[in-house]
Amino acid sequence: MNNFDFKNPTKIIFGKDTIEQLKNEIPTDAKVLLLYGGGSIKKNGIYDQVKIALANVNVVEFGGIPANPEYAILMNALKVIKDENITYLLAVGGGSVIDGTKFLSAAAVFEGDTPWDILTKKIRTEKGMPFGTVLTLPATGSEMNSGAVITREETKEKLAMGGPGLFPVFSILDPQVITSIPQRQLANGLTDAFTHVLEQYMTYPVGALLQDRFAESILQTLVEVAPTVLKDPTNYQAASNFMWSCTMALNGLIQKGVPGDWAIHMMGHELTALFGIDHARTLAVIAPSHYKYNFEAKKEKLAQYGERVWNITEGSTDDKAYEAIAKTEAFFHKLGIDTKLSDYTKDYEGTAEEVEKRFKDRGWKLGERQALLPEDAKKIVRMSY
Repeated sequence: MNNFDFKNPTKIIFGKDTIEQLKNEIPTDAKVLLLYGGGSIKKNGIYDQVKIALANVNVVEFGGIPANPEYAILMNALKVIKDENITYLLAVGGGSVIDGTKFLSAAAVFEGDTPWDILTKKIRTEKGMPFGTVLTLPATGSEMNSGAVITREETKEKLAMGGPGLFPVFSILDPQVITSIPQRQLANGLTDAFTHVLEQYMTYPVGALLQDRFAESILQTLVEVAPTVLKDPTNYQAASNFMWSCTMALNGLIQKGVPGDWAIHMMGHELTALFGIDHARTLAVIAPSHYKYNFEAKKEKLAQYGERVWNITEGSTDDKAYEAIAKTEAFFHKLGIDTKLSDYTKDYEGTAEEVEKRFKDRGWKLGERQALLPEDAKKIVRMSY
């Protein structure tokens, strides 16, 4: 097992009817900017619960953060923060709203002229404006980590940022919120969380036995609850296990002491930036090709995953590893997730070359050994057509 440091300061408030506890978490003298997305929280009752809980707090609102948090829109929110002398941020939404709030937390204290530099120059935020979250869509795990991904439409870029100052102070997780989520988004959430675990687990063995089993248990839980979550989101047991699995998938715990990959995400981000495809679906497009292309480097863990998560007991290491890839793709299909780029756009020709060019321009090397070069990314993306 590799050396590691681990600190996660986010307070989790989990369970039924916990949104009312907001009143205990935000300082009464704070001036709060309430951030949310397209307005679904006003239809499903979450907005009303938040407003009641914050009845004694000075609140300014900013809605309209899109599914891929857009830099230009966030800059409008940043102007509100400055003009209104905001001191505390509250994200009420899924990963996109929370990611956008993290950017604002960093940008609010950024001393440079161009906040986009936080992303392009990989500036880590040591201390941002404090913020909390009310999670409305389990998927990204952003409610308990310090990372974010921001999109810039004018340049068709999607870049990551982070730093120890970008952990939420608290996050409220009420599994009952999933009852109003469309099935497409539930499928996305399951796929996103599942792939988050794979990115931290599907590398090479380093003797981190407990970490492997943490990861496998999350994967097993997602496989087990997925059919119920999609069929009956009012099932509280399934909903609560789904929500907690999504949080545990990316709160930092399972990545400690082990190598991490994240190449699937880096390639997937480009597909979202270029075509607007849902983030989770780009992961499902890239993952099978990525594992096939890097088969020799990953086959030991692929076979282990096949044995422990998919109960594949017959055949050689290679046989089990190939079957594990097939089972993963089949799982995505059962969720209603297509796994080829051509399923999402007719304009896929040339995408592989564009991804290669972007990675070359950025000087990127990917994968757990930093051995995947831009020309490898080109081949993987082409395999995904």
